[in-house]
Amino acid sequence: MNIFAAMKPHMVCKSVYDIPLTELKAQGKTLLLLDFDNTLGPDHATEPDEYAYNFISKLKEEGFKCCLVSNAKSGRSSGIAKLLDIPCVTYAHKPRPDGVYRALKLMDEAPDNAVMIGDQVFTDVIAGRLAPVYTILVEKYSPKEIWYMVLKRPFEKLVRLIGRF
Repeated sequence: MNIFAAMKPHMVCKSVYDIPLTELKAQGKTLLLLDFDNTLGPDHATEPDEYAYNFISKLKEEGFKCCLVSNAKSGRSSGIAKLLDIPCVTYAHKPRPDGVYRALKLMDEAPDNAVMIGDQVFTDVIAGRLAPVYTILVEKYSPKEIWYMVLKRPFEKLVRLIGRF
């Protein structure tokens, strides 16, 4: 897969709540791999807010298995996953697909059944595409981000413009 194809998500949604869950089910998707920072909650939060709790609850009600796949330190991301009552893969090393592979093994699922959901092209989308699992890019949860993400966003915007997504 060339690098440009690896950066293009299968789907783009405004928020996690705009993801067509019925459509994913119809495609045989059973496992949702979720980034946390600026996907399900504020960047560098130490606990989930109502937005994340409600979304995870909705996914479980719909019959999806969920796993947090985070580049964050193990203590913070594990703590968030524990509060959400879902498994977690920490130090995922996205954009490498290692963390996605670990999540698939942990959840005993095949790549064809999984979806990687996140807010970043250069981490979440590339890791998912290389795994290879279906990918959904969502707009960032909050405008507030850590400094290095602020530096990467203009490049993501350029990639999105070129790739028309």
